[in-house]
Amino acid sequence: MIISRVAPLLALALVMGCAVPDGQPEEPATTAAPSAVVQPVRASPTPAPTPTPVAHIQPTRPGVFSFSGELTQGGYIRGTAPGGAVSVTLGGQTLPIDDDGHFFAAFDRDAGPSATLSARLADGRTIDSPLSIAPRAWNIERVNVARSPGGASEAFMRIRRPELARIVRARAVESDTQGWRQDFVWPVTGRISGRFGSQRVYRGEPGSYHSGLDVTTGRAGSPYVAPADGVVVLATSSDFSLEGKLLIIDHGNGLNSAFLHSSRLYVQEGERVKQGQHIGDIGSSGRATGPHLHWSLKWRDARLDPLLFTGPMN
Repeated sequence: MIISRVAPLLALALVMGCAVPDGQPEEPATTAAPSAVVQPVRASPTPAPTPTPVAHIQPTRPGVFSFSGELTQGGYIRGTAPGGAVSVTLGGQTLPIDDDGHFFAAFDRDAGPSATLSARLADGRTIDSPLSIAPRAWNIERVNVARSPGGASEAFMRIRRPELARIVRARAVESDTQGWRQDFVWPVTGRISGRFGSQRVYRGEPGSYHSGLDVTTGRAGSPYVAPADGVVVLATSSDFSLEGKLLIIDHGNGLNSAFLHSSRLYVQEGERVKQGQHIGDIGSSGRATGPHLHWSLKWRDARLDPLLFTGPMN
């Protein structure tokens, strides 16, 4: 992986002209007949030359991709597009790029072993950068029992469908926040009681994998903070059937955090939050066996491992 930062170049030219100021000593008088009247002659000021316009030098970038991140299942990539790029794609998905060419993308828990970054230049040429996505050894528990047949009841789904619709709408919000650029911090510290990506297999039939990271502090009411800047796109006033009190924060560029099972929320929808701001308290609302914080990260449709954004817990 290449880490490259290209600083803008600034050009400044100043041309100064020289002029003879008032008070310059007079030129010697010319010799004339005694009867002639000699008038003093003052040197004429030399006009300053007109400054030559200097063209503004536009910032330049290398003609290749530069990037950093965690190129693994559940990971992410931050980078800079080649100079002159007008669009960037990853695996066919178009990535927004800012004026400096910066972009963000991520890899689902079940992402394949390879992907290709592609930039299209203004002259029609393309620059490709193949990526290798490292596989992960997920915690898979195989149990010799069958899954409960039948699935969710219709009575439950009548409650659940509107909740899912609100979650989908919230995650579709695209704000101008720049939290995706930051190094994320832990919302709370404690014991990690649930790992991202872990899964049960019931007699060969896979169940749903754990889509986030669970942190237990040992008591309800422990405060948790925003891991990065963002905008609140969902803050439930009443408990959802599974998530309980649910908070979703958009970090920009398609990246968002969800916090489940809270006992209390301190922010409202539309509010901007800063990294480290107290946003909620840990609880066991919704379908939870005890007080803990479930923190999940998602980029577009990809589920991500929060541990890869924060590093090990201190």
